[in-house]
Amino acid sequence: MLVRWDPFEEMNRLHDHFLGGRGPAKQAFQVAVDIREEDDAFYVDAEVPGLAAEDVKVDIEKNVLTLSGERKVVKEETEGTFRRVERQYGSFTRSFTLPETVDTDNISADLKEGLLALRLPKKDAPTPRSISVNAAK
Repeated sequence: MLVRWDPFEEMNRLHDHFLGGRGPAKQAFQVAVDIREEDDAFYVDAEVPGLAAEDVKVDIEKNVLTLSGERKVVKEETEGTFRRVERQYGSFTRSFTLPETVDTDNISADLKEGLLALRLPKKDAPTPRSISVNAAK
């Protein structure tokens, strides 16, 4: 018996297996982050290609910096039965505990050409102090 291999049928099978036949898989994707310290500030650079400023969120809560966002499918094209998507769609979240020396009131964030650049300025570290103990009367 002669079995004929059909590459398009194989693509459809793989498509249905990995994507459920419903379009791009929505899942979390990893964002690469570089962190560096200089004398005046900490700098965080996060790669978020294809995202606009309104798709990215930067939050500070209890000295934890959280970067989050979502990459949405803008346009989906299908030609016949062939379809291929290699971009990752979905959401991401990255969190970092900040040192006490970060001035959280003056953090700035800029997005340019797929790079989210944050500047976390430093402030003086709290100075330790002694508290005198009074004898109770």
